[in-house]
Amino acid sequence: MSQVSDILKRDMELFYKDFEMDYNVSHTTSNTTLVADFTEYNPLHNGHFHCMKTAKDMFPDSLFVAVVPGLFERSGRGIPYILPREVRAEIAISVGADIVVEGPPMGIMGSGQYSLCLCKTFKAMNTDFIPRGYKPVEGMDEILKRINMGHHIASKPYKIVDKTTKETLLEGKLEEDNYVITSFSNSLSKIGFDYAGKFVFVERIGGVSGTLIRESILEDNFEKVMGMMPQKTIEVLQREIASDSIIYGVRDVEAILHAANDFSFDQLSKLNMFNEKLARAIVDNRPYGDLESLEKAIFHGFSSHFRQRILSILENPIPKEVISEYIDKYPANIRILDYKDKNSLEKFKEKVNNENISLLWG
Repeated sequence: MSQVSDILKRDMELFYKDFEMDYNVSHTTSNTTLVADFTEYNPLHNGHFHCMKTAKDMFPDSLFVAVVPGLFERSGRGIPYILPREVRAEIAISVGADIVVEGPPMGIMGSGQYSLCLCKTFKAMNTDFIPRGYKPVEGMDEILKRINMGHHIASKPYKIVDKTTKETLLEGKLEEDNYVITSFSNSLSKIGFDYAGKFVFVERIGGVSGTLIRESILEDNFEKVMGMMPQKTIEVLQREIASDSIIYGVRDVEAILHAANDFSFDQLSKLNMFNEKLARAIVDNRPYGDLESLEKAIFHGFSSHFRQRILSILENPIPKEVISEYIDKYPANIRILDYKDKNSLEKFKEKVNNENISLLWG
């Protein structure tokens, strides 16, 4: 618990430090081809490695940058990551990444907010190619083709539309991996980033089970998943288990209950992803002595993970107005989590269109 509390306290300081910074545009020129992948690496498995290797094989002289969600260590489902981002970055470098950059604070943002920040990161890094895994389903090939034509593709309720041609490409919802692709097309279009021909779509490989991997970590028994992850991932997981550094599912319960019990209705309603209905439900059902009783007071939202995301926001209570301003000037600071060597670091600095580049441990 103390490790998680320390991480969250540090990250809140980093968040507000970034919030106070101004985006300083640089005007360097570089011939380096930058390939930027975006993934949680929770943990890095063979599917991630396959996507990385495919892109590196296509562009062997490129600089491969992995953008890994950072601040507050909460996933898109609102659940604490298995490993802190510095360790996830270490694994990424060991299997082929040249640079690992800290991505937006995924767990405390809505999916659209996160998508917008990440796309602004691609733009700031002058990204040339973006590899992305997808699942082949009926209608997806046409969607991918339109995206690589540079069309503005967007997900609407129960349909996927081409806003460039005003056509409906698909009726119904997409699975999460494929939905993320259309979400990024929508966000990249909003910020005016020309992504025609920039996506490298890599079909997902089978044989990887996130559920089995998580179970193996909790049981400290990797026999069933040895073929699902690079050996380096397993070695690091075993090392972190031995040092009691796995943070999966661990929350700052005291901070969450403090916000739920002591914040006023007005304070709660102003938090990111909150509205008056949710704030009223929390106020009317307190006091809370544990997370279970609090979760019962949080009604189901659009996402099946809504309750976990709300817990993460109560754990890191930031007003929606602050989040909005933070997004407006994102990325005010590009923070590097790890890098292969000094040559790669210098190439990255020359390529990136932002003067504010720092190291997490710097």
